[in-house]
Amino acid sequence: MTLTLRCSTSFIHLKDTKSLKTPDDFSGMICFAQMKPSCPLRVKNSMQEAQLLHEKTSTSEGMKNEKWEKLHGLSGAHGAPGNNNSRVPVFVMLPLDTVSIGGNLNKPRAMNASLMALKSAGVEGVMVDAWWGLVEKDGPLKYNWEGYAELVQMVQKHGLKLQVVMSFHQCGGNVGDSCSIPLPPWVLEEISKNPDFVYTDRSGRRNPEYISLGCDALPVLRGRTPIQAYADYMRSFRERFKDYLGGVIVEIQVGMGPCGELRYPSYPESNGTWRFPGIGEFQCYDKYMRASLQSSAEAIGKRDWGKGAPHDSGNYNQFPEDTGFFRRDGTWNTEYGQFFLEWYSGMLLAHGERILAAAEGIFQGTGAKLSGKVAGIHWHYRTRSHAAELTAGYYNTRQRDGYLPIAQMMGNHGVVLNFTCMEMKDREQPENANCSPEGLVRQVKMATKTARAELAGENALERYDSGAFSQVLATSRSDSGNGLSAFTYLRMNKRLFEGDNWRHLVEFVRSMSEGGRTTRLSERDPGRTNLYVGFIKAKNEKKIKEAALV
Repeated sequence: MTLTLRCSTSFIHLKDTKSLKTPDDFSGMICFAQMKPSCPLRVKNSMQEAQLLHEKTSTSEGMKNEKWEKLHGLSGAHGAPGNNNSRVPVFVMLPLDTVSIGGNLNKPRAMNASLMALKSAGVEGVMVDAWWGLVEKDGPLKYNWEGYAELVQMVQKHGLKLQVVMSFHQCGGNVGDSCSIPLPPWVLEEISKNPDFVYTDRSGRRNPEYISLGCDALPVLRGRTPIQAYADYMRSFRERFKDYLGGVIVEIQVGMGPCGELRYPSYPESNGTWRFPGIGEFQCYDKYMRASLQSSAEAIGKRDWGKGAPHDSGNYNQFPEDTGFFRRDGTWNTEYGQFFLEWYSGMLLAHGERILAAAEGIFQGTGAKLSGKVAGIHWHYRTRSHAAELTAGYYNTRQRDGYLPIAQMMGNHGVVLNFTCMEMKDREQPENANCSPEGLVRQVKMATKTARAELAGENALERYDSGAFSQVLATSRSDSGNGLSAFTYLRMNKRLFEGDNWRHLVEFVRSMSEGGRTTRLSERDPGRTNLYVGFIKAKNEKKIKEAALV
């Protein structure tokens, strides 16, 4: 089965009849049918391209009077979320291995064909991880951006926009990780000399995903602090791509932890350490975190409270009621529990503050938005303690809003809060896990509204069904709290381009462009994308060009 893009003239040169295949030899294909031109090529996207900050503007759909807007269709810094008819641009995440270990763009011909298809569907742009472990792998301050430069030019050629993630974490060991990209070798060498550079749990298990925030202000990376290393990396990016920032590159998402999220690695999947819906474990046993905890305890005259995380907080795969700390009337709600959780979550907030302050100074005036990602930890949300959120560093309980301080911190720096699990419904979750992704999303929407911070969204898991897209449409509106300023779909792969999956994406993109109003895409749609999506037999189609999907 293949996906066909038909228009009044071919997208490509008719003389080019070669089939483009990748080493993976994927079975999914994009086929461009040879058709006699009946009129000039006319392809209208249902979504207009995002405009340059402070320079270009776009027109709000459904309004009689023109209203000049900024990136993501927002009037002013935070104005549009209150408008239920606001256009919500859709981006699509590129594969994790878009740039190879050697620093080159992976499968460029297949990428080119895929970007062409996304553009035809009305997608605003794509998102890519700029891996620290790839770009600076040859040594401190030795950066190789060439693979990303090739991608930027290709994205520009197709009239798309680009979100770039400053990925200071490793790839591998978490949900959806399809490849392995460790931290830079010279960083791993320093970690091998001093394992306390990385997060550590009670049993002494080290996690190499991300450098411990306890080291933020220490020159542990060959004379530089981690924050200085991250800032140098972002500064190098700015200089290399200064001609594209604010134009093609519209957003910089600043990585602040594992999976690029502002959190502790409390639920690592590698080696079966954690399984859903376990509560996870506190990650504060490296010597730098322990020293901070001890100092904080002594400062209030409670020396004994600084010996470590709560001893009765259980292990990765337990449930709240199995522990003394997290159970309904557990010690999480005592004076000691409050002290520890305020310290633990406060350290995470301070870490985010340091990185975002550096990023703001570097990218200010470039025209590119800044964003930061927060994890959608929805399991045990219906319990009083919200144990899984607490171990991740979000001090959110039945009595306390843990997301408002995060939203305020991001809002103070003009940073978009990017939140996950937008596609999830409560009824889809197992009863014993006490999940409420919908309740969690509502809370975050209200927190960002109160903090006057922009909110963007992602889906947490790969979903292709209409139910998931419908849920995103519902959460994108501002019926309660902030609406979404943008949505990034996870993730581009060959399954996305299969018949029904592709149809659902196209319908979704159009509906998001029309303020969430549901629409149905007919098989042929000459008025908009001139896109035909269907199941066809390859032997009955005269192929001009085939491109294996990324």
